[in-house]
Amino acid sequence: MNSKRTDGRDFGELRTIKMLRRYQRYPAGSVLTEFGATRVICAATVEDTVPRFLKGSGTGWIAAEYSLLPSSTQTRTPREATQGRQNGRTNEIQRLIGRSLRSVTDLKALGERTIHIDCDVLQADGGTRTAAITGAFVALVEACESFYKPGGVFPVKDFLAAVSVGIDKNNNVLLDLCYEEDSAAMVDMNVVMTGEGNFVEVQGTGEGRPFAPEEMTAMLSSAKTGIKNLIALQKQVLGGKLVWRVGREG
Repeated sequence: MNSKRTDGRDFGELRTIKMLRRYQRYPAGSVLTEFGATRVICAATVEDTVPRFLKGSGTGWIAAEYSLLPSSTQTRTPREATQGRQNGRTNEIQRLIGRSLRSVTDLKALGERTIHIDCDVLQADGGTRTAAITGAFVALVEACESFYKPGGVFPVKDFLAAVSVGIDKNNNVLLDLCYEEDSAAMVDMNVVMTGEGNFVEVQGTGEGRPFAPEEMTAMLSSAKTGIKNLIALQKQVLGGKLVWRVGREG
């Protein structure tokens, strides 16, 4: 049995991860996130308004949108605007991004502001939703810094990252699957976790067969290690000042 994967990685090894801050000029926060060949632009735009159901509440909101550029996939993906509606996968992913970011945000500390998170996939090679969440977190911190007043509560309470994990046909637990691995996986799982090590969301499916409790434990353990490394990279990319801001209450 091979001890390496098709791209030469160990089973528990992340792809090469890169995050380039301030990738775009106009948003309050923006990051080009690369998980191997997967590339996602994550942008955060601040608006001094909230949805109608929050008006007068003093509470803010985070809304997310996600899209695949037509040329991001091996077979051209038509723009959803030309079809007149978003598909179910798009809605599922952008809701996941939004609720993941809200889980580590003090919405009261936002005030009556909305932060719009836009995640646009330039190139898809597996793990686009996990790359989007991981990069969007960095963009969110940047955006909150644009209006934060020292001495107050910084809106972002904890770090957040996400990664995929799965089981191949040889029963190996694989971390951070590329598209080739994802499409052939027996079990596929996406895990979102905080810096404190708490789960925000676990999406696991037996694609080729059911999976045992001990296999789920092994996958979650691998994901936890991967997310710990992703958060370490987020901290490196953000730098000391912004890392210090996260979780500050005065």
